Amino acid sequence: MLTFHHLNDSRSQRILWLLEELGLPYEMKRYQRDAVTRLAPPELTAVHPLGKSPVITDGDIRIAESGAIVDYIIRRYGKGAMMPAPGGAEYEAYNGWLHYSEGSAMLPLMLNLYVSRLKEAGAPLHPRIDSEMANHLGYVDGALKGREFFVGPALTGADIQMSFVGEMAKVFDKLGPYPNLAAWLSRMHARPAFQRSVEKGGAYRFSK
Repeated sequence: MLTFHHLNDSRSQRILWLLEELGLPYEMKRYQRDAVTRLAPPELTAVHPLGKSPVITDGDIRIAESGAIVDYIIRRYGKGAMMPAPGGAEYEAYNGWLHYSEGSAMLPLMLNLYVSRLKEAGAPLHPRIDSEMANHLGYVDGALKGREFFVGPALTGADIQMSFVGEMAKVFDKLGPYPNLAAWLSRMHARPAFQRSVEKGGAYRFSK
């Protein structure tokens, strides 16, 4: 059975959502952020040296990166669901979104988070950060035009992996100019499996 290490209010929520979508049995171990620093507890370093979440263990396999976890769970346990068949254009698009989420889209969003904490000292950086956020969110919004999901006619791991991008943009109140992304995120949050993931994982501020 998979063991899933879940940190509240983190990227690990999307792994919990994936597990619920697939209806897989799993053991969940919970970790809580420090109420003041918002950092993960030191106990997570016993699971992985980086002390970050999500992490899964499956027998002697341990995986710590969200995209790698999504890919592994779907390939190992999806029974052909939630990913296009390898070898075609849809599979390559799917694989691209898995990497794009953390490799490109999250960078300006995380910079916005950290630089905002600098208050006035960070003001000179905001025009460039805002430009990059608009660039990426505009790209994502365009990719969703006329589409219910990122790839193909049904939910895939691409939607799971991209969910945190939409959620962070919503927290920063950046979704207004991007109706396709906003509507897609609302559809994802309305899914019964996502709702179950919040019930099981605990309050998730990014789903508000």
